[in-house]
This record gives sequence, C-alpha cells and structure tokens, in this order.
Amino acid sequence: MPRKMKTMDGNNAAAHVSYAFTDVAAIYPITPSSVMADETDKYAAAGRKNLFGREVRVTEMQSEAGAAGAVHGSLAAGALTTTYTASQGLLLMIPNMYKIAGELLPSVIHVSARTVATHALNIFGDHSDVYACRQTGYAMLCSNSPQEVMDLGAVAHLAAIKGKVPFLHFFDGFRTSHEVQKIETWDYEDLGEMLDWDAVDEFRRHALNPEHPVLRGQAQNGDIFFQAREACNKYYDAVPEVAVEYMNKVNEKLGTDYKPFNYYGAPDADKVIIAMGSACETIEEVIDYLVAAGEKVGLVKVHLYRPFVAKYLLNVMPETVKTISVLDRTKEPGSIGEPLYLDVLAAINGTSFGACPVYTGRYGLGSKDTKPSDIIAVYRNMESAEPKKRFTIGIVDDVTHLSLDVKEDPDTAPAGTTSCKFWGLGSDGTVGANKNSIKIIGDHTDMYAQGYFDYDSKKSGGLTISHLRFGHTPIKSTYYISKADFVACSNPAYLDTYDMVQDLKKGGSFLLNCSWDAAELDKRLPGKVKKFIADNEINFYTIDAFAIGKELGLGTRTNTVLQSAFFSIAKIIPEEDAIKYMKDAATKSYGKKGEAVVKMNHDAIDRGANGYVKVDVPAAWKDTVDDSQKKVATGTRQDLVDYVNNVVFPVNTFHGKDLPVSTFEKYADGTSPQGTAAYEKRGVAVDVPEWIPENCIQCNQCSYVCPHAVIRPIAMTDEELKNAPEGTKSKPMTGVPGMNFAMVISTLDCTGCGSCVTTCPAKQKALQMASIDSQRPQQAVFNYGIDLPAKEAVAEKFKETSVKGSQFKQPLLEFSGACGGCGETPYAKLATQLFGDKMFIANATGCSSIWGGSAPATPYTVNKKGHGPAWENSLFEDNAEFGLGMCLAQNAVRGRLAELTEKLIAVDYVEQEVKDTGKAWLETMNDSKANEAAAEAYIAALEYSRASIDWVIDFAKSDKAVEVFGSREAADKMLAHHEERKAAGDKYCDCEACHLCNEILKDKDYLAKKSVWILGGDGWAYDIGFGGLDHALASGENINVLVFDTEVYSNTGGQASKSTPCGSVAQFAATGKAQKKKDLAAIAMSYGYVYVAQVAMGADMNQCIKAFAEAESYQGPSIILAYAPCINHGIKGGMGISQLEEKKAVAAGYWHNFRFDPRRADAGENPFQLDSKEPTASYRDFIMGEVRYNSLTRAFPERAEKLFANAEKFAEEKYAKLKKMAE
Repeated sequence: MPRKMKTMDGNNAAAHVSYAFTDVAAIYPITPSSVMADETDKYAAAGRKNLFGREVRVTEMQSEAGAAGAVHGSLAAGALTTTYTASQGLLLMIPNMYKIAGELLPSVIHVSARTVATHALNIFGDHSDVYACRQTGYAMLCSNSPQEVMDLGAVAHLAAIKGKVPFLHFFDGFRTSHEVQKIETWDYEDLGEMLDWDAVDEFRRHALNPEHPVLRGQAQNGDIFFQAREACNKYYDAVPEVAVEYMNKVNEKLGTDYKPFNYYGAPDADKVIIAMGSACETIEEVIDYLVAAGEKVGLVKVHLYRPFVAKYLLNVMPETVKTISVLDRTKEPGSIGEPLYLDVLAAINGTSFGACPVYTGRYGLGSKDTKPSDIIAVYRNMESAEPKKRFTIGIVDDVTHLSLDVKEDPDTAPAGTTSCKFWGLGSDGTVGANKNSIKIIGDHTDMYAQGYFDYDSKKSGGLTISHLRFGHTPIKSTYYISKADFVACSNPAYLDTYDMVQDLKKGGSFLLNCSWDAAELDKRLPGKVKKFIADNEINFYTIDAFAIGKELGLGTRTNTVLQSAFFSIAKIIPEEDAIKYMKDAATKSYGKKGEAVVKMNHDAIDRGANGYVKVDVPAAWKDTVDDSQKKVATGTRQDLVDYVNNVVFPVNTFHGKDLPVSTFEKYADGTSPQGTAAYEKRGVAVDVPEWIPENCIQCNQCSYVCPHAVIRPIAMTDEELKNAPEGTKSKPMTGVPGMNFAMVISTLDCTGCGSCVTTCPAKQKALQMASIDSQRPQQAVFNYGIDLPAKEAVAEKFKETSVKGSQFKQPLLEFSGACGGCGETPYAKLATQLFGDKMFIANATGCSSIWGGSAPATPYTVNKKGHGPAWENSLFEDNAEFGLGMCLAQNAVRGRLAELTEKLIAVDYVEQEVKDTGKAWLETMNDSKANEAAAEAYIAALEYSRASIDWVIDFAKSDKAVEVFGSREAADKMLAHHEERKAAGDKYCDCEACHLCNEILKDKDYLAKKSVWILGGDGWAYDIGFGGLDHALASGENINVLVFDTEVYSNTGGQASKSTPCGSVAQFAATGKAQKKKDLAAIAMSYGYVYVAQVAMGADMNQCIKAFAEAESYQGPSIILAYAPCINHGIKGGMGISQLEEKKAVAAGYWHNFRFDPRRADAGENPFQLDSKEPTASYRDFIMGEVRYNSLTRAFPERAEKLFANAEKFAEEKYAKLKKMAE
C-alpha cells in the first residue's frame, strides 16, 4: 500500500519517525536541531501515541550534557529514549555516549550535523561534529535527503533495539534538516510490524529495578578492564547484519534499495566518488547529466559509516573502477587525511581496487555551497594528466593552491524543473510564505517540490533568500539556484546592492515590491538591471505590497501579498485553487493570533492576486549603461578600511562566496577589526524618525532607548552649526548658553522600529515617522554631527551617569543586526557609553553574540583614541568562566606590574616624577575612573625618564661620566657594554631603573584599570551556564554580569528556559509552563557580597543607569538582570513599543526593579532597595497583550485560566517578599 505523501523538511521527518519508538525525549535546543525536539513536543501535546500507546514524555534539560545524562538514566531505568542535537551540543554528550555504548543501551541520537566552532562560530552544516564521535561506540548512520531521514531513521531505532548498540543518525544541518521536500511518510503500523517486540521486552527486563537489583558502572582495575571491554565485540560484529536486515525490511515495504553503501551511476564506471550527506544528491544529478553524454562516472553513497564494513563497500564498486575520489565534509588539521578517506584507503588495501589511485577532497565546510560545476571538476581531476591528490572544491585557494579549477557550469537540473528565487527581508514573512507555497504545491498537486532558505546573521531585517523548485521528477538539486525562472524582490533597496535579476533565465519573470510608477522605475532602477531585463526579455512586474500591508494593518509584513502575486504570475497551479489553499494555510498559521489577524491575511491574499502591474519595458533600456559605482571605504584606520573593502563590501553584496583564501590570511585566528557595521548603511527601513525641534524637550530619552544607536544628541557651537550640511535642524541647548542642540538620525542604519517615537515624552511628539526617501538628506547631517568633538561644558553640566548626560557620550555599540525594537541592545549600548573604552566583554553564544559579533559587520566600535570594547565569544556553556579567566589574566598581569612598580620606586636614583606617578597608580589600581588618569601620567613619566642607548653612549664619553662612575676606565667599560648592546639591536639603557621602566612599558596597555563584563541571555545564565555563573559570582572577583532576560531562548527560536514564567507558551512548553520562574536574583543575593540589580529600562531609566554605575564601581562581583522584550513574545503593538512594554510589566507587578548593594550593609544600611512601586495595573491585562500568553487561552482555555491564576499569585508573593526585604 503506497505511503502518504507529505511536504516536510528533514527535521520534521526525523521527529515523525523517532516519535514512534520513543518513550522519553530528553532534549536541549541548539540550531539546527531544535525543530526535531519542538515537533516531538507538539506531537505529545496534541495527544499523538507512540508504538507503545503513550504520548512521549519530552523533558527540556539545562544543557546538552544534562540531556545526555538524562538519556543515560532513562535508558538505564527501562525507557526507550531519544535526543536531538548538533555541533557543540553533540560534543557535550560525548562522555555519556561512551557510557551508553559501553552499557549496550539502545539509544538513538538524531543529529542535524553542524560545524563545530573553531576560529569562528558557524551554525551551518558539515560533518565536524559527527566525526568527533567515531570512537564513542555508537553506530553511525547517514541520511542524504529528507526522504532518507524518514526511511533510515526507522532503521536506526529498529537496529539499536535489536542489536543492543546505540545509533547516531545524522544528516546535513540546514541543507537536509531545513530543506522542504515532498516525501513519503511512515504509517506507525508499518513500523510496529518491523519492531522486534521481544527485544523491547528484553530491554525493559534488563533495566535497573529494585525488584531485581544489579549494579552497573563499577570501577574496574587493570587486571580485568581490558578483558571486560573486549566482551562487547560480538555485539558490534553483529550490528552491520542487523542494520542490513532492517534495511531489507524497509526495502520490502517501500520498494527501495537501501544498503550500507549504495552505488549510483554507470555500471562500467572508471571514475567514482565516495561521499556521504546531501552532496550525494547533487552528485547523482551530475552523474545523470554526464552519463547521458556518454561518460563513465559513478558514486558510492555511504549510509552505514560505523561500523565501517569493507565488504559492503567492495560489493557495490564496479569492477571497472580505475580512479577514486573521496569527499569529506570536515577538516582535521594535522592528519594525513580526513576520516572517510582514511577508512576507504584501509578498506581497499589488499583488494582488487588496491592499485587504484585514491584522491581526497574537502568540501562544504560551514554549508559552503557545492554546485554541479564543483562535482564535474572532481571528475575532471581524476582524468587529468596531473591530478591533485589532495584538493578542495567550492572555494578558491590561492595560498596553498589545493582548490580545483571550475571550467564547466552546465544546467544539470532535469528538464521541466521550475526554479524560483525570493529575496526577502528578515522578519517580513517571506520565508514563512514560501514554506506555505511549497506545501500548497506539494500537498495539492502531483508535482515534486523543494524549498531551501538561505539567511544572513541579522536577527531580523537581514537578507533572506528562498530557493524553490518544482517538477514532475524527484528533485536532487541540493545547491543554490543560479538559473531561475522566477525572481521576486521584497525590498527595492536590494537592487542597488545585489545582483538578483542576473539569476534569471531568458524570458523569466521578475516581481519587484516597490511604490514606483513607470517614470520612477526608469529613474530608480540601476542601469545594469534595466539592460538585463530588456536584453533577456524578462517579464517584469511590480506591486506596492508596502502600501497594501499598511492599509490592511499588516505593517511591514508583505509576505502574504507577494505570495499571492507569485501564484497569480507563475501559474503553477490554477489561481482560484491557490487562493483557497493560501487562505487555509493563513488560517492555520495565524489562528493563534486571533480572527482579526486571520482576516487581514485573507484580505492580503485577495489584494495580492490582482494588485500587481506588468511593466511595459522600454526598448531604450537595451542601450542603458551600467551606472553602478563600486563602494570604497576610506578612513584613518587602515586595518579597518582594508577589512571593509576586502571583506565587508564583497560579503554584503553577496560575493563573499567568491573571496579567495588569501583574503583571510591575516584573519586566520578569527580576529577582525571593530566598527565595520558603520560601513553597511543598508537603508532597509520603509519609514524612519524625523526630528521636530520645536517640540523637543531635550531629554535624550529617544537616544537612550534606540536599539541601534541611530539617533543621537549633538552639541554644536555657532561656528559648527554654520558649517553644518544643508537641512540641519537645531535649537538652543537648554542649560548650556551659547551651545546648539540637535538630534541627528542615521536614516540608512535605522530599522524603522519607532521605539524612539513611542518613548518620546513631549506633549507634542518631537519625533514622527516619515518615509526614508524624505529623510535621506539627514544622513549627511548625522555623519557631520557625530564627528564633532565632545563639549566639556556639556559634560560638566550633564553627568554621564544621568539619562540625559549619558547620551552625549559616544555609544561604542552601533548599527547591530538586532531586531527592530530589540530589548537587549539598549542595555549593552548604555554599558558601552558608560565604560566602553575600558571594557572586556565575554559574550555567551546566543542572540547577543549574533547581533554583537556576526561577520562581516561588527557593531562594537572604538572612540577617537582607538579604544573600545575588547569582545570575544567562547561558547554557550562556559561564558562566566571565560569572563572570569579574563579577570584573572588582568589581575595576574597588573599584579606583576605592581610588583615592578614597587621595585622601581625603591631605586634611589629614580626621578621623583616616576616615584610620584608610580605611587599614584598603585593607590588607584582598583578605581577605574581615577586609575585611567594615573596610568596616563605614569606612562608619560616612564617614557620620559628611561634613557635611550644613544644617550647613555654619549654620556659615557663625557667627563661627567668619569665623575659619576669614578674613573675613565669604569666609564669606558660602560661605553663598551652599551655599544655592544646597540649593535645587538637594543634601544635603551639596561640599568636597574631603566630595565624596570622598560619591563613596565612593555605591558603599558594593562596599566589602566579595565572592566570585565560578562554578557548573555537567560538561556545561558539560568540554564546551561548557571553552574559556571554561580562559581564566578562566588569567586568574589571583580566581574560584572549583564543578563538579557527575554524569558526564552531567543536565538534558537523561543524555547522555554528556567526564566520562562508560569503560564507562558514557548517551545517545549506548548501547553504553557507550569512552574514559576527561577529566582536568579535571590540566589545571587544569598551570598551577601554580590551586587545584584533587576532593571527594566522603559520602566525607570534613572534606576537602570544607577544600577550600571553601581555595578561597575563595586569592587567585587555584580550581576544585573535586565528585562528585555523579544520578538518571540508576540507583543500586540509590535516591537516598536518594547520600552512601553517594560513599563507595563513593572506597573502590573510582572517584573520588579530593585538593587542589592553590599556596601550599604557595610555602612549600617539595608543593602536592599526596592525601586518598583506597588503594582497599579492589571497583571492579567498585561500578559494578555502578548501572544506567548493569550495564545494559551485559545489552545487550552481551562489550563490557561489555572496557570494565569498561579502566575499572578506568584507575582504577588514575589512583590510581598521584596517589600518585606526593603523594610
């Protein structure tokens, strides 16, 4: 009986099949595997039954190490247990994987294989994580496509249960895990028929149980350990046959031909590639193309990677093979070859294939696209007279010259395949709409469908590219579309940056979202775009989805309008059917957001279907010249300018993929200059703020809350104002006579969130949103204003620790890739304004590391002295320890400098200036403000007083030297000594004092007191990094911790953390979280010597800045918990009201602001200060303003009522407790 066809991605397929065999899933979110666990949780919440008639028990742990421990314990106690992970998460599981395999437990780990962080973090796919598990004892099974994930996922579970050996089932992260395909799905009845139920019963009987107790996990000595370890051999010897048995059972049911190794290609092939993973799909497509042309090429696909059984490989290899190339998707520096290559060499040694040359190639690291042209290059290398035995593909290696040259680039896709490419703006809904399009076509036609989605690292507002293919034969094109039938652009600003129409085939269709009429199109479109459209007979359409979205109340979410227009233009299915299916999908997707949102999307579908216009392309466009100009960065920092020109600009125009290895030679350790984000100037906002001077009260609150530092107050003298660009607005500065005040706005860096407008407290708003086109001239005003020098009179009048005064200081975090309205960045930006020039930042992996440190744009920057935050990300789980290490390093180096200074001061002939400044430096060592000036004075004195070697030589020749040294002989001895040292390259005198001066000056950058700040989200602080955070706080060291408390795992898509409050819906809390939020502040306060604060900037700006200043000045550990609204909250008014949402949270008693300062206790005062007033607003009204809460009332109304009542009770109890502490 044929299986049901469904449209889903690889993660969905893994979740579907694994659910059947799973009693317990112990999980922890990590991209790109999180979807598997989330789907499993949703199935359980919806009541789906596994093969044992029960819902799966899904438990989110605090880390992957915890998840692995829970998996081990659950298996030991008799429950079939599964987990899902990738990359660093998989590495954290390795210690338990050894234990699980050693105890012969039937675990299955599904892995969406992802790059392991090295010189940089990369969330995309390769095999570096799974290869790290080769010796754990897990069998390893690889799937190459979503269909194989569905089919072979079952083999992993079935073989693990019968064979008593755990399995790691892996597939390529993103390329397979997130590729949407139309595939056949398992019916659980079929899976149940294949399951060895006796083996299940035996597993449960063998589990730990006090009714038949045994001991496991004992310590063994050298006398027996070896023998006991070898006792498992028979199980591993049997595993391949067990896997083959189940592959055959699957083949019988499905008509497939799964084997440990599968051959594809010409039966008489002489050139064969051996590989595993999604690239095999592309290789098969290339083989079809080449074999049709008469070439003898083939592929061996690896499925069962561990145990690696040579006979199965040899059985499928054509006897005609003369040359082999092995492709590995990893890099193992220092090895003689990558893992699969070495396995193949060992397997063919001594066989009939032993004489065949075997070449080894690396490909696809970090999801580097592997195109058909790259695969053809591999085959061409095998037939070359001078082949490269070690090579790379997909890149240009002009340093070690390992890369293969690409000389052929044919279209290898099967005839009849329709390829579509959509250029979207992150969070505009383009990706979601295209997923719906794939499902509509896949589920309602007999066509095959494929969708893949390419993202940059911006949290929202960044570039997204959707690659959609449709056809009547299975689609194997696991590479980006470069020959498209249809291209859509959702933001007209992209046309100046990206080559997108150039991807179209002749006669293809181009849909542009813009508000331009024919005359404006002729004026606005780049010359090369117009010429390409005309030369290639492109069918050109426009639609003003922005206007339609605004009119319907959808804001900037243009996805539904553009999706409807696509179906109308592309005619892949009848338009009336498409409209019906789109409306059904909209009802399903947006139902939890309420009927009003569903209706808006239905209306958008109708408007999109008839709202586009076909452009009559003028013949004159054929004669248009390319008027584009290459951007060239300039500036005084050559390192920055070089990086921007050589890396940032190519990457930001989507040409980073073409950069050669030599570009990165000087950045091999992952280092990059600060401040590159300032060169992006993306201009992606539709509307930006316009300043109205006459309404402005000069409070600077708009600047204070701006998530991207695009709006700033400027003080100008009359002369500076006179020289300002045309269009500069200003007014006399209040409180500083003779000074002019202006609020300048970087229109091209603004995301258009409107947070500044919402926050403005003036009776008549001093800011209003206006079209970006009307405000473009203000960019020159901004550029001029921020280059003006700071004014001492302003700094004296307005303290830097006041809301107003702080905003006259340069933010050293600007133009990040954070979401518009982000609740996190305003806090980090404020910290850089107060202490940025002396900050070390240890940043936990998460949202803040992505908006803070994603290539090529670095938003942390430097001041005019070149000083700024020294930022680094280590891992997710170790950030507190990483930051503590920075602190310890500072203490060690500065401790040595203190010892040297004390010795220097004790030298009797040292100049008094050195002694005085050295003493001042020692006395202020722990006071960052005073120590900065003391260090500068000390350095100046040291540099002035140390003698150059030339001065000493001249002095030794003088009569004065005889007087000082007592004789000419002694002076000549000194002369000879220093001439000898000069010849050796020394520059300074080596007397005791000068030697000490030189030793201190070598490390002069360490003299000024620095500040260590440890940044991260609640997923890090409350969960995975809590143990390290607790230890770092307990250490008593002078560290500062800033926690961006979004109450979910923001970066991985909104999973519940222990910060998630009762009643909130999140991934892994689909029915609302039952437990109350962890009180991290109370835990920190329990030490008594830790400074602790909770802040919500929008509720009390003064309290927030006080907390930052107090934390910095406290000579010990401090932690600030900062409430940060997030796009995952689903705030009804949008992220533009995030600051208002913070204010509402405090007014409703949902969040509480307070400070705990141990110094007050030392002074005999209560260290605890409650800064929040008695709640005056409705708690229920507040939470109902966010989708994460109100959606529960529609899905589980009775449970919602119960949880909301509990949540309100918890909040009331919390405030009462805090109030009592403040008494």
